[in-house]
Amino acid sequence: MLLVGSGGREHALAWKLAQSPRLAELHCAPGNPGIDRLGTCHPVRAEDAEGLLALARELAADLVVVGPEAPLVAGVADALRHNGIAVFGPGAAAARIEGSKTFAKDVLRAANVPTAGALAVARAPCVVKADGLAAGKGVFVCRTQEELDAALPAVAALGASFLVEELLEGPEVSVHALCDGVNAVALPSAQDFKRAYDRDGGPNTGGMGSYSPVPGIDAEELVDAIHRPVLAELERRGASFVGALFAGLMLTEDGPRVLEFNCRFGDPETQSLLPRIEGDLLGALAAAAAGDVRGAELAEAQDAAVTIVLAAGEYPAHNDAGGAIDGIDDAEAAGALVFHAGTALRGDRLVTNGGRILNVTATAPTLSSARERAYAAAEAITFPGVRYRTDIAEEAAAVV
Repeated sequence: MLLVGSGGREHALAWKLAQSPRLAELHCAPGNPGIDRLGTCHPVRAEDAEGLLALARELAADLVVVGPEAPLVAGVADALRHNGIAVFGPGAAAARIEGSKTFAKDVLRAANVPTAGALAVARAPCVVKADGLAAGKGVFVCRTQEELDAALPAVAALGASFLVEELLEGPEVSVHALCDGVNAVALPSAQDFKRAYDRDGGPNTGGMGSYSPVPGIDAEELVDAIHRPVLAELERRGASFVGALFAGLMLTEDGPRVLEFNCRFGDPETQSLLPRIEGDLLGALAAAAAGDVRGAELAEAQDAAVTIVLAAGEYPAHNDAGGAIDGIDDAEAAGALVFHAGTALRGDRLVTNGGRILNVTATAPTLSSARERAYAAAEAITFPGVRYRTDIAEEAAAVV
């Protein structure tokens, strides 16, 4: 099989897929140094549809799993699927659920799924959202006029139109489902931490950590109320969704409200989800790609998982490249999983190459103990300017 992508999410997917008894060979394009230890990496960009098609044919790949959102929105899955290759990942028409906030709002309204209300005028408090893809950095929560004054030029600088929505209050939860176009299989609940600094300070990022499960959340119930009506509406529009449909929800006093939909596995939620899934993930993804995911047998493990993102010192404003990374072996020896997100090899030396550099995941019978293990392992890893939030899963661990 061929896995498309190069981040921490893809390393976690490669780690899980490599455990499948069905797997003959694992290939990835372009991959990263962590994935290279599990399979064969090929220098083909994730957005290069023609290159991926040629590679899939050369490998005689019986399944292609597309990880990132940008190639999905650009139609990479269509190019593969139209040439007879089985793909786990939606075509461009269905991937608009993430690629266009306006389209997503229209689908939610038609499916009668609750979401944040649109505002005709930008007035604090509110939320300003870039309409298109923004790598997790296109949402601006504006509780004050000062924050709104800063958000409007920032969202305009992203080069796309934007939406203004009511500001909802409550805890957030990420809920994923594996979809075959009609049916959906719920995955365990998770929560991510989008802000750069402790106590949800600083700008939005692609995600600074995650944990699973979220106490008190029934993922199957939410998938039934949220994902299945959206799947049906997309199918009605001729935009059948095959892939991982990921809803970011706000649990308000009036019930769950959709903040956003994503057309792929979350990052870094996947790094906490996959260690908690028992069963053959490759078989489930292949079944979804073949058009019937109902028989997928994926159980939820009892252990909790916590993931800490180790980021460059100035992320998200700036990435880092070339800094020597040490301590991964020590972290893994302590029982943690270390997923590569922004790394590269310089000769035989592992170095930084991005904004989010590594993801450290630990599992344990409780959130509290998983959190302790994850942070102990994270402390073993060093590179110039290494930075991570110290409050991932703190509140949830205190009440479980």
